Amino acid sequence: PTEAQAAAWPAIRAGRHTLVAAPTGSGKTLTAFLAALDGLVRQGLKPEGLADETTVVYVSPLKALSNDIHLNLEVPLAGIRAELAALRLPDLEIRSAVRTGDTAPRDRQQNLRKPPHILVTTPESLYVLLGSASGRRMLSTVRTVIVDEIHAIAASKRGSHLSLSLERLQSLCGMPLTRIGLSATQKPIDEVARFLVGAGALTDGARASSRQTHARQRSRRAGPRGSSRTGCGRQPVVSRRLE
Repeated sequence: PTEAQAAAWPAIRAGRHTLVAAPTGSGKTLTAFLAALDGLVRQGLKPEGLADETTVVYVSPLKALSNDIHLNLEVPLAGIRAELAALRLPDLEIRSAVRTGDTAPRDRQQNLRKPPHILVTTPESLYVLLGSASGRRMLSTVRTVIVDEIHAIAASKRGSHLSLSLERLQSLCGMPLTRIGLSATQKPIDEVARFLVGAGALTDGARASSRQTHARQRSRRAGPRGSSRTGCGRQPVVSRRLE
């Protein structure tokens, strides 16, 4: 695993909100997805098996990125099935699907009839799903939300809109959601963390709760921790709680 993955996985497995700040190419997306896939596989191997319900929602501000993520998920999903077969364990069909404004009506209906375990969507399409009874039924079983390219929307009206949708989703699900934020550029990082976790995870109106974790990665060219050096190599490797 990469440094970002090694720093973030323990926090994600523990159910803590996690903000992953790492350079491009450090495996941020797989950091979030592999942790979610691990949970799905473990559940699927239990006697009760894997239910036909959506448990992971991936939100991207870019429709093109959403489509790419869906395609890229097919590789690890195929690898998981091959490994299960090699170990002579039961086969698992972990389904993923895309829901954006370009999704064909027949595909939308298919997703509602047989929900994907992983739903890849945009902030706007998430809002639409939350506004319909059938969409709320599908989303009521979600346990993990991944927000990619979080810096691109945090300070905009789209970000405010997404914050409301995340709070509606939390209220709908009842059980605490694990929120995972991903981006290569996050400044100021504490403000992005507050945006990710929402007002319900703040104390005294300013500090994130102890469930919040940063996972940050430094490149080999970076200076020592606390250095004022700027550039892509500035981010230190940290896995810490915000108290």
